Amino acid sequence: MVSKTFLSLIIGCISTIAMYGQAAVNYGNNPAAGKYYNIRGIRMYCEIYGSGKPLLMIHGNGGSIGSFAGNIPYFAKRYKVIAVDSRSQGKSIDTKDSLSFEMMADDFAVLLDTLRIKSAYILGWSDGGITALLLAIRHKNKVAKLASTGANLWPDSTALMPSSWKSMNNQYKASYNKKRTTYKEKNDWKLFMLDFKQPHISLSSLKQIKCPALIIGGDHDLIPVKHTALIAQNIPKALLWIVPNSGHATLQEHKEDFNKKVDAFFQSN
Repeated sequence: MVSKTFLSLIIGCISTIAMYGQAAVNYGNNPAAGKYYNIRGIRMYCEIYGSGKPLLMIHGNGGSIGSFAGNIPYFAKRYKVIAVDSRSQGKSIDTKDSLSFEMMADDFAVLLDTLRIKSAYILGWSDGGITALLLAIRHKNKVAKLASTGANLWPDSTALMPSSWKSMNNQYKASYNKKRTTYKEKNDWKLFMLDFKQPHISLSSLKQIKCPALIIGGDHDLIPVKHTALIAQNIPKALLWIVPNSGHATLQEHKEDFNKKVDAFFQSN
């Protein structure tokens, strides 16, 4: 006999699913959608949702697929969303010392090949936005359109807010000679150094991007508006969107407007 407590629990779950249309999904930790792929010497973790034209989502430094929890459900209604944990982040473990944006861009090109996808729309945030730019520079045929939010081209106080750059310098001076023994300590430092020493993308290389691009930043982003505008100005087919009343997390702080605007860009001729 089914207990009243258990029956009440089942009814509650059914009611919740009916109310929201589907059970809550733990993006980034969903075995039903997740799979590992052997990519350039690492096991890269990926979750795929929806169907339609492929859309690759690339998160920021130290993030994971979960960074896009507010975006995946919207885009999965129209696209085949390929959400990935970048090398050395999330579930994609990499014990090597080296890490670069070029390395990650090449990872995603191989991932698309592995998935038998000729080209995809790309949505990148922060470090993911940088990687999206490099993917379009280094693997032109892989990128149909790209939307990049919160990206910078080089590591200094013109590409990052001076206060943020000063904070990074202080952290480096206080920590560069610290002994690191655990995987987490080594990996955290590797990710810090990635943003402290990189990227190095020239304005002339941006002119090699042939696909349409939507370059996005918040009006009080940690990337100065002037720098974001410079990126857009040097990509031949780029549009610029500075999101009002937004910090660095444009896609989270204003997810409804962000989703609609990026979707409209991808759908435009």
